[in-house]
Amino acid sequence: MGKSFELLVFDWDGTLFDSTGSIVRALQAACRDLELPEPSATQASHVIGLELSLALRHIAPDLPGERLPSLVSRYREHYLAVDRDIRLFAGIHELIEALHASGCQLAVATGKTRKGLDRAFANSGLGPYFTASRCADECFSKPHPQMLQELMDEFAVPGERTLMIGDTTHDMQMAVNAGVAGLAVTYGAHTRAELTRLKPLACVDDVDQLALWLKRNV
Repeated sequence: MGKSFELLVFDWDGTLFDSTGSIVRALQAACRDLELPEPSATQASHVIGLELSLALRHIAPDLPGERLPSLVSRYREHYLAVDRDIRLFAGIHELIEALHASGCQLAVATGKTRKGLDRAFANSGLGPYFTASRCADECFSKPHPQMLQELMDEFAVPGERTLMIGDTTHDMQMAVNAGVAGLAVTYGAHTRAELTRLKPLACVDDVDQLALWLKRNV
């Protein structure tokens, strides 16, 4: 494949940030706090990347609507207790720095809130490398294509020159819905088998493979 992508849009949790386990444990703890059935790690991982309220409705489908804010609050308390200890995957900072230096246009599309992404940008040091970003409290939740559509409009880059990079089926389905290519990473929340069903250009198993694929194709 020739080099063909101008705009690279990254998911955050599970793609750049090694946060999958922390999110799963926070979801499970929040359910325990409200004496709700505790989701398995697989069930909790499946909703990562969705807007938080939507994710929690999937985790606790029988929870009355008036109790949802309490579940949101308990999740946030558990997650924020460990947030500062979560790190980028090894090699990600160097990869993003190199892509930026090479002239790639970089953006983030995430299920985080704007406040959460700004905090993650500051804690990780990656903020200066991304020209734009979209969050779940600003757009429809993944897999709706709005995040990608707005980013393509902002950068004036067409779909055929845009690549979505993520670790979940929500990311890959968003790419399909927006008419852009997807590159799946298998070291995050969803399995290779799940990701492959959405026909990404490739699945990469670690950051080294991700860097090599981007070097060859971007």
